[in-house]
Amino acid sequence: MKILSVVGARPQFIKAAPVSRALLTAGYSEYMVHTGQHYDYQMSEIFFDELALSPPALNLQVGSASHARQTAHMLVGLEDAIVAQQPDWVLVYGDTNSTLAGALAAAKLRVPLAHVEAGLRSFNRTMPEEHNRVLTDHCADLLFCPTQTAVDLLAREGVTQGVHLVGDTMVDAVRESAALAQQRSSIVQQLGLQEGRYLLATIHRPYNTDVAKTLEAIVAAFSSLAETVVFTVHPRTRQRLEALGLNKRLSEAANVHLIDPVGYLDMLLLEQKARLILTDSGGIQKEAYIFAVPCITLRPETEWVETVAAGWNVLVHGDGDALTDQLVNAVRHTVWPPAAPPPVFGDGAAGRRIVELLAHG
Repeated sequence: MKILSVVGARPQFIKAAPVSRALLTAGYSEYMVHTGQHYDYQMSEIFFDELALSPPALNLQVGSASHARQTAHMLVGLEDAIVAQQPDWVLVYGDTNSTLAGALAAAKLRVPLAHVEAGLRSFNRTMPEEHNRVLTDHCADLLFCPTQTAVDLLAREGVTQGVHLVGDTMVDAVRESAALAQQRSSIVQQLGLQEGRYLLATIHRPYNTDVAKTLEAIVAAFSSLAETVVFTVHPRTRQRLEALGLNKRLSEAANVHLIDPVGYLDMLLLEQKARLILTDSGGIQKEAYIFAVPCITLRPETEWVETVAAGWNVLVHGDGDALTDQLVNAVRHTVWPPAAPPPVFGDGAAGRRIVELLAHG
C-alpha cells in the first residue's frame, strides 16, 4: 500500500506524525508532500526535526498568497505528484487550504481520498476553514473522526459511508512527546517562569488580528492582567501589532513577555506548566484539555465543543472595551472543574487504527 500524504501547516505536522510512524511500522510506503503553506523554520521544519519525521519527499513551496492563488498553486503541484506517484490513497489532515487542495486534486483524478479529523463543524461560514472541512468531507471516501460528535454531525449531512470513529491523532502525538518535552526543553527556565504562575497566549486568526478594535482590546486585556502573560506571536500577528503600534504598548507592559513561535516540544512544556491558556487555535485548545490546563478561547464558537461541555474551555468574544472586560473577568473569575477532564478524544491509538482502516479500505 502506498499513501500520498498532504501537509502544509504546523497542526498538520503534529497530526501526521503518529500516522507516519504507524505506516512505517506496518511496512507501508508513504510519500509526503509539504505544500509550503507554513514555510519558515519555526513554523515548519522544526516540527519534522522534533517529531523525528523523515523530511517530506516533495515541498511545493507555495508560500503566502491569497486563498485562491495559494490553493490554485497547490492544486497544480499536487496533481503532478499524484499522477507521478500513483498512490492507493491520498491522505489529508484538518481544514487548511492544503487540505482542500489535496481533496480536490484526488477527487478530480479519481484517487481514493481519506480525511483525518473529519466531521468537525464550527457553523461559522465566515471562516475559510469551515468551507475547507465541509468540502473535504464530501469528497472523502474514508472519514476518520476524532469524536462521536463528529460522527453525528456527518450523519446530519447524510454522510455515513466510510465514516469511522478512530480518536484524535493529537492525543497520540501528545502522549508520545510530553515526556520528551520534559526531558529536552528548558524553555520555562530560560524565560524565568514558575510552574502554574503564568498565562500562555496565542492569537492568529484574522477576526482577532485584522480588526483593529479587536486586537487593541486583546492587547488591553493582556496588559491589564496582574499575572505574567507569555505571548507567542505568530508572524502575521506580529505584523498587525507593528502596523497598529501595539507592539510598543505590549513591550512596555511589565507582565507581558512577547516571544517568537517556538518548537513543538517547547510549546508542549509551556502548555503543561501554565496556569491558564488563552488562544484562538483549535489544536492548542485540545492540547490544553489533554493536559488538564484550563483554556479561554477567543472565538465566538469552537469545533471542539466537548472541551466546553466538560467545563475546561470558556469562549470569550466581543468588541472593544466589552471584549477587554469579558476576557479579564474570565481570567480572574472562572471556576474550573476540580476533576480531570474525561478522555473524549480517544486513547492514543488513533494512528494505528487509521492505518488498519486504510489497509482494508
